[in-house]
Amino acid sequence: MLARARWIALLVPFALMAGALGSQYIGHLVPCEMCMWQRYPHYGAIAAAALAILLRRTPLSLPLTMLAGLLILTSGGIGAFHAGVEYKWWPGPQHCTGSVAPGADFLKRLLAAPVVRCDEPQWTLFGISLAGFNFLISMLGGLTVLILCLKRR
Repeated sequence: MLARARWIALLVPFALMAGALGSQYIGHLVPCEMCMWQRYPHYGAIAAAALAILLRRTPLSLPLTMLAGLLILTSGGIGAFHAGVEYKWWPGPQHCTGSVAPGADFLKRLLAAPVVRCDEPQWTLFGISLAGFNFLISMLGGLTVLILCLKRR
């Protein structure tokens, strides 16, 4: 079970990052700030899972695999928040969405706003944005890793 968990912990974030980087460099989609936030835990999960595989015969393998699972879930949580901002379920960071705080100087906010807004998905499939897909896949992958780690016990 742990061997399977280690490989899932490596392959899920690796595949998601390949998709994100492919959509950026091949598909020419420009990631917003919140898109970048979702990538950082995946990079950590890849590193933790790779170490868990390298150290598979040591007691460190299990905690590293569990850390990778938690990092994958973290990215999924950020993806859920980002998708909620895109669907207008809740407000996102003002500097990332172009929204203006009451009393703020509109021109200053406009000039400081990023070119790519966090509240407008650049691509969707069946109404689900990349942030939404990251949420779905990361939650499923992260929970699978943790369940397999706990079944081992």
